[in-house]
Amino acid sequence: MTTPLPSWPPRRTDRRTTAPYVAVPREPADPARTGRRWVRRRARGMTADAASAALDVARFDTRQNSRFEDLALDERGPAELGEWERIVQLLADAPPGTVYDPDTDDVVRAELAADAAAAAAAAAAREAELREAMRIAARADELQALRELGTLDQAEPRIGDEAVREELTRRAGGYIQDDVDAWLARALASHLGHYRDQTAREAAASLLTPPVLAHAALLAELARLAPGTDIGQLAFAARLATTEPKATAALATHLTHARPRAH
Repeated sequence: MTTPLPSWPPRRTDRRTTAPYVAVPREPADPARTGRRWVRRRARGMTADAASAALDVARFDTRQNSRFEDLALDERGPAELGEWERIVQLLADAPPGTVYDPDTDDVVRAELAADAAAAAAAAAAREAELREAMRIAARADELQALRELGTLDQAEPRIGDEAVREELTRRAGGYIQDDVDAWLARALASHLGHYRDQTAREAAASLLTPPVLAHAALLAELARLAPGTDIGQLAFAARLATTEPKATAALATHLTHARPRAH
């Protein structure tokens, strides 16, 4: 006795939207920046004479390092030397007896302000990315529910459903979701949902796969050849687009060029 295969996609009875994992990018290492910060820590409290002595040491180290190819290409050494030179000049222009304090250094304060602004912008971008990921997950749950109810074809696509398609495919382990692809193709061909907007239709060219685009193009041309045709009855177009997307797209283009021009 043969055991029947389970239906696909599998039915889910515990749907719930969960916050997806969003990787937090780590700040890349910057040897030059690290070197400048190290110099500022060392220079804190130094007088002009002490800073000049430290500059002489840095120049000596730079000459020594230039003899070795791996050290000569290091960005940190030149950055440290340049920072010592800047601090020495800063103290030379200051009143006698002034000691270096990075907390009152205008260059350091400007860098800290820029760092704070960049960190705030990065945090806002991560928050927006997380919100978008949660929206996609919630919409994927909604479309999955419609699939299980058999009413997906009655829904109209929304902005961002192309990304939802990818999420549904990911949940299925990478398997193409034929019903979702057909739904999007029919909507694109019939200008339903957000595809009423020409800008959205043009954007779909970079958001949907070649089979889906070819399917939509062929459906649109077939509908023009036979006005009033129920697109839902043109299931063969989906099979053609899935197996031969390039040929299907070429056929749609040929039908477009063969269309009688209005006089």
